[in-house]
Amino acid sequence: MKNKKRIIIIICVIIVVIASVGGVMWFMNENTNKPVTGQNGDGEKVVKVDDWKYDGKPLSSEGFLSGIFGSVATNSAAQSMAPTGGVMMESVAMDSAANLGFSVGGAKDINNFRENIKEGYFPISTDITYNGLFYDYTFDTGMVNESEDLFSPSYSIAISKDPISNQKEYYMTVGLNSNIKESDFARKKLNLVVVLDISGSMTSSLGDYYYDNPFKLGENKSKMEAANEAVNILIDQLKDDDRFGMILFDNAAYMGKELSLVAETDMEAIKEHILEIQAQGGTNFDAGYTEATKLFDDLKDVDSDEYENRIIVITDAMPNLGNTSKDGLLADIKDNADEGINTTFIGVGVDFNTNLIEALSDVKGANYYSVHTVDEFEERMGEQFDFMVTPLVFDLELNLESEDYEIATVYGSDTVNKEDGSIMKVNTLFPSKSVDGEVKGGVVLLKLNKISDKEDGVLKLSVAYKDRNGTSHANSQEVNFIDNEEEHYANTGIRKAIALTRYANTIKNWILYERSEEPRFLILPVSGIVDCNCTVEEVRIMLGEHERMSVNLSVSDEYKTTFGQLKTYLETEIDQIGDDTMKQEIKILDQLIEHKN
Repeated sequence: MKNKKRIIIIICVIIVVIASVGGVMWFMNENTNKPVTGQNGDGEKVVKVDDWKYDGKPLSSEGFLSGIFGSVATNSAAQSMAPTGGVMMESVAMDSAANLGFSVGGAKDINNFRENIKEGYFPISTDITYNGLFYDYTFDTGMVNESEDLFSPSYSIAISKDPISNQKEYYMTVGLNSNIKESDFARKKLNLVVVLDISGSMTSSLGDYYYDNPFKLGENKSKMEAANEAVNILIDQLKDDDRFGMILFDNAAYMGKELSLVAETDMEAIKEHILEIQAQGGTNFDAGYTEATKLFDDLKDVDSDEYENRIIVITDAMPNLGNTSKDGLLADIKDNADEGINTTFIGVGVDFNTNLIEALSDVKGANYYSVHTVDEFEERMGEQFDFMVTPLVFDLELNLESEDYEIATVYGSDTVNKEDGSIMKVNTLFPSKSVDGEVKGGVVLLKLNKISDKEDGVLKLSVAYKDRNGTSHANSQEVNFIDNEEEHYANTGIRKAIALTRYANTIKNWILYERSEEPRFLILPVSGIVDCNCTVEEVRIMLGEHERMSVNLSVSDEYKTTFGQLKTYLETEIDQIGDDTMKQEIKILDQLIEHKN
């Protein structure tokens, strides 16, 4: 009898405990999910909701089975949202009343190249791009008079001797100037969807170099942790009248958050959820990007004059599921751009595959950055955010008419130029900060062929472009090119662009020479520093496809000699230009020259 009473008492106690715990959990849950109130931009009271959806359940299997982005249908809603307004202007607090300039879309840094060299790994040739390298520096654009035009190019000429062959070469820069005062600039409202890679490779540390050969360095935070924190930094840049949505992807896609107004969202709760995201599974771009595009379907009534539509993909760019075709990706990102949805890629880690992403950023309105530290994430998502999401000039085309010169090569464009010797094309220009009268990444460099024997040459230059509302603009100028000196530089901007281009060409040729051992990639005295002449198919064979493997650094004796000559040349140019930040390239050359294989 006593035992029965004890059992009954124990059961009662258990029931009371369970009920108490359940009550506490219910209370906590009610208070956790309780909507908070706030005010929108008009001062009206709104209820802010925690609308986080991620529960580990895939949205569908459609994206997993189709080609990358192949299932993205024509989006009539997005088409109706294509940007049609001009530059949005409002008074914001700025330190400078100087004009902003422009920089080219596509690559916005060469961080992967620098970090690979620093840690003793072989970069790939697409780690160093001309426009990415230019964006590391500021340039005198050669602007003399201010213009009322949104885009007002200025032209500077130079005669420069190749430091290896000692042959004269002819160059011109297109200075990327704008009429926008920095103090007047503000981005449009945003419809923004973040597509976050949560695949297993994101578990590796920012200090791990390559998943196939991990090598611990100072950054112990995982790519996933850093990416989660970076999304929260991005969220802090959003305003009440922006919209924010989120898709996660590994083997498939997962709804993180529907696209909804920030004013109506408990963003602090969303940030807490994001910090809890864990990495898992494979990498399928298809699933993530397809579902992100669908989030724009319900915005038919959004005023397209006010909003910029953008998808930001945060990934280590190692797709291994679905159709990993670069062509499939490229086609559908272009389709989205045509429908008013632009794309940014943020590459995480040194094993980030620039060979894949560079091709994808050759699209109107697209750009990419690479990050290897928490500080770099904070810079990209923080102070550079407004510039990153605000394309202003589209479909820029420069035509050169001259009986004396033709365009041989274009450096610093996001567009692969396959025309004859008279056309330069740029898909997109983004606003860029002016520092002491020089513009960050503010030039495109043209190498010219001289096709006449005349000392006095004339170049007739005409530019056509479209602004955000699709309105076409054009202007034209004439430039005299007098070839009566051994060397001549109109300003330090063109001199810097030439020096950096020669540096990039030498590095690109070295990378492919060491990986392929083909003598055509040697820099020889008879030819000088030539362009890295290699087809996309050849690069693919030499470097492998999208899952990037580690290769230990090696430098042949032939290139150690060439790097020594290049170092001497750059040191002279740095003295003449007066930009000590270029000494970071000297440090890289020193490491290559001193490297023991």
